Amino acid sequence: MVGVCMTVLSIGRLRRNGRSGVLIDKLLAFDALVFLASAVLSFASIRSRHQGPRHERRAELLFLAGLAILALGAVALAFVIE
Repeated sequence: MVGVCMTVLSIGRLRRNGRSGVLIDKLLAFDALVFLASAVLSFASIRSRHQGPRHERRAELLFLAGLAILALGAVALAFVIE
């Protein structure tokens, strides 16, 4: 999913529309960090015996939040690119 964020960031660079383009870039860069945190927590849930279920739940929530942010960024990018 980090790759998807990077692809969308690259597409956004093809056509720059001022401040809105910069905001979308920052949103998608933040989203890549959310997906990274989700992956780290998912790995921690596999490796941890005692706190595995708690890390797994947090990883799921972060992943869903990342998907929502990615969808929001894609919709915003669609309206910015004419």
